[in-house]
Amino acid sequence: MPDLPLSDLLDLDRRHVWHPYGPMPGRVEPLVVESASGVRLRLADEAGELVDGMSSWWSAIHGYNHPVLNEAARDQLSRMSHVMFGGLTHEPAVRLAKLLVDLSPDGLEHVFLADSGSVSVEVAVKMCLQYWRSVGRPAKQRLLTWRGGYHGDTWQPMSVCDPEGGMHELWQGVLPRQVFADAPPTEFEESYADHLRSTIERHADELAAVIVEPVVQGAGGMRFHSPAYLRVLREACDAYGVLLVFDEIATGFGRTGALFAAEHAAVTPDVMCVGKSLTGGYMTMAATLCTPRVADGISRGEVPVLAHGPTFMGNPLAAAVACASIGLLLDQDWRAEVKRIEAGLRDGLAGASELPGVRDVRVLGAIGVVQLDHEVDMAAATAAAVREGVWLRPFRDLVYTMPPYVTGDVDVARIARAVCAAAQEG
Repeated sequence: MPDLPLSDLLDLDRRHVWHPYGPMPGRVEPLVVESASGVRLRLADEAGELVDGMSSWWSAIHGYNHPVLNEAARDQLSRMSHVMFGGLTHEPAVRLAKLLVDLSPDGLEHVFLADSGSVSVEVAVKMCLQYWRSVGRPAKQRLLTWRGGYHGDTWQPMSVCDPEGGMHELWQGVLPRQVFADAPPTEFEESYADHLRSTIERHADELAAVIVEPVVQGAGGMRFHSPAYLRVLREACDAYGVLLVFDEIATGFGRTGALFAAEHAAVTPDVMCVGKSLTGGYMTMAATLCTPRVADGISRGEVPVLAHGPTFMGNPLAAAVACASIGLLLDQDWRAEVKRIEAGLRDGLAGASELPGVRDVRVLGAIGVVQLDHEVDMAAATAAAVREGVWLRPFRDLVYTMPPYVTGDVDVARIARAVCAAAQEG
């Protein structure tokens, strides 16, 4: 197809393309990306380049157009791009499952490959519900989480997102009613640990699982909390007969400075979800891992199969790229790279706390957050970042960055300046 003139493309986009968290037709003109390489997004019609401070919603950890990932995709395309996973298997999916088992916390031995992060959470919930039904405890149907969390936009994940002030308030009264503990404090407080224990104990007979984002709560507010709370949850779940699920979709593969955030607490959940950077941002894929206890419990039930099977489950093209992405991560000193970015963000954002309207500044691993005391003006904040040559996507009261791990020191400093500029304008 011939290239569309930019004005025609934008007009068609406005009239026909429904963008995430936006109205239809669109009211804000998006920037048009022509190509991407390294950490730079090249805009159409020679409008310049932007350093990507978002890793394309936290997934493109190796940057764009990476030769190793490109070659993995080309090689797999020459073999097969897809084949159904029901009754068939193939090497990329098997290799990926083995990699995930080897790298994840000890005890997670079984892997269900899913389409997206949200679907992996759906699968995790289904695993937990079906486990208890299979072992003769069908009344254990509810989930417990803490406030401030976010787990996706499909049905069960929406039910464990914060029901107040989150993106899913519209669905209150329709979604399954879950149990919510208070949001976790940044530092460890014994009184909060007692609150978690007592809440789990009080609802144990009806709880199938506790599900949380370990160490970092992502799109619910970019909050950090003490890893010690994960140990409290593990001990309480064991004591009161409740499964524990970690949503590592945003935190997995090094983002917090550990390969998985669970490592900060040396805790193994019963079920763990991964996604986003699994394929290095090349295509959608996620996975739900579980322990033999969960798998065996389901397999002993009246319906001895996990009743889930997406059409593109185990997609060989995505699996091959995922294997290459994980290999690329492990072949470098990724811990040092994340630590370098962390140091650069700490330095670059140090002055943000003095800006008017800034409530808090926090950095962990390759994550930098400036929290305002008001709702961010997204248009003004985005424009300020673009003037600095950086792409950011502020939301609610937050201006934040999660840059690719290959971002150099000069570009990390530029991203930090853009975050400060966006916070000042927003």
